[in-house]
Amino acid sequence: MFASRHLRAKRAEGTLSSVSKVTLSTELPLPAETVAGLCRKPETMLFVLSPVVRFRELHVPDLLEVGAEASGRIWWFGIIPSWTHRLTVVKADPLEIYTNERSGPARVWNHRLTFEPIDANSCRYTDEIETESGWRGAPTRLFVRLMFAHRHRRWQTLAGILS
Repeated sequence: MFASRHLRAKRAEGTLSSVSKVTLSTELPLPAETVAGLCRKPETMLFVLSPVVRFRELHVPDLLEVGAEASGRIWWFGIIPSWTHRLTVVKADPLEIYTNERSGPARVWNHRLTFEPIDANSCRYTDEIETESGWRGAPTRLFVRLMFAHRHRRWQTLAGILS
């Protein structure tokens, strides 16, 4: 399910800017702790993004903790080179990850991943992405809706393999 709404957010420069939030959730037949652990592994992210996004020159820390930084050069479908995507971990709780990201034309890209237990063997995995509002952020929001729908389908595939 997608939701989009306008928010007010403090940008790094200290000025207020309007942002939009896109939210997508899916239920997975895996415990929340398992999914949260998988999200912290680069191999999992590479799987759920493929084949649309592939990375070259991927630099990811061994431990995903507050302040950790990661980056990688995006290649669309593994053949079209693009920009470098960068992220900084702002929050890394057992059932929530929050990052500030930047990539290509996206000036605002804040990403929250939450893992809500439904029962002992399943959870609701949610991606919330804040992007710039207005016409400037429209292409980013469209990309987020399409790419994250793909990501969630790939999560369903991965959960089916692991459950």
